[in-house]
Amino acid sequence: MNQEELRLHRCCFTGHRPDKMELSEKEVKPLLKKAIEEAILKGYVTFITGMAMGTDIWAAEIVLEQKKKNKNLHLICALPHPNFESRRSSVEKMRFNRIIKNADLVKEINDRYFAGCYQVRNKWMVDKSNLVIAVFSGQKSGTKNTIDYAKRKGIKIINILDIL
Repeated sequence: MNQEELRLHRCCFTGHRPDKMELSEKEVKPLLKKAIEEAILKGYVTFITGMAMGTDIWAAEIVLEQKKKNKNLHLICALPHPNFESRRSSVEKMRFNRIIKNADLVKEINDRYFAGCYQVRNKWMVDKSNLVIAVFSGQKSGTKNTIDYAKRKGIKIINILDIL
């Protein structure tokens, strides 16, 4: 398959970090799981996470659980810069490292931190995908920028908060 054909079966995630969400992890994860399961039924097999705390980590954990039942699934971790996890708590570092260890591909999008490196990572993920699963409340944020970019590129977006 060429890159365009592969892109048709790829999905990425975008969403707020936990401190910017009104809902808890326990409330969001079942909604994410449902959206991921529906994407799999529609033929999506590769999922790309940006590995930020909150939505990205939760989605990655769900994909890894799904991989246990479906060996055709793949998880790509798109890191914005080296040592992305360095400021996290020990519990969050453990979650991060468990995902990295079990991912099919870990890609550092930039070789260092700089002011726009997160948006570069987000654009890379959207450019490689045909679907964006979002946890988006409408507020100005990197998530909004990613959704706006996906809309400009004509990429389908499912905001799980629209389902509520």
